[in-house]
Amino acid sequence: MPVTVLLVDDEPLVRAGLRAVLEAQPDIEVVGEAADGAAVIPLVRRLRPDVVAMDVRMPLLDGIEATRAVLRTVEDPPKILVITTFENDEYVYEALRAGAAGFLLKRARPAEIVHAVRLVAEGESLLFPASVRQLAAEYGDDGGNRAARAVMERAQLTEREAEVLRLMARGLSNAEIAARLVVGTETVKSHVSAVLAKLGARDRTQAVIAAYESGFVAPG
Repeated sequence: MPVTVLLVDDEPLVRAGLRAVLEAQPDIEVVGEAADGAAVIPLVRRLRPDVVAMDVRMPLLDGIEATRAVLRTVEDPPKILVITTFENDEYVYEALRAGAAGFLLKRARPAEIVHAVRLVAEGESLLFPASVRQLAAEYGDDGGNRAARAVMERAQLTEREAEVLRLMARGLSNAEIAARLVVGTETVKSHVSAVLAKLGARDRTQAVIAAYESGFVAPG
């Protein structure tokens, strides 16, 4: 089955460019488009895309609020891939905190766009881990977020789960973590699932953000 994508951007040329790049791939299908975040929820419910590629800044409803709305109101929501002009942007970090699984630069090369969509859809690795770390260092609470610290304390991660979370924050995939720890990939998947469940995180990006903001992992 192809990865299905909904494109949300107020610039028609951006949507057309993304559509051309993605539909050139046999395993990706663009199922719809929207010009503003306000139109996302009904389209998501009707089209059931795997990934929503969403502009972070739009006139009526921006990508941050649209991300929150989708994840709050849609059952079994899609992964959100935020599209942005600037990499080191507080809006991007806020979108990640709101629940976006990753972000994509509008100037990205076609191969990077395709890779980002596939990676976010698979959910087994962190997209642009160094950039996420940099964003957390600049815009995160750097261990000062009481709510994040409380969640981390309540999670009571085992020693192995804590080790897996640290490796997730470094951007290692499940296969890379398995090789590092000399265990099977399925074992790593079980540990990752346990970490997400204990932290109440929707995906590994949210778990990593929580790790940074609680001070469990230093973003620097």
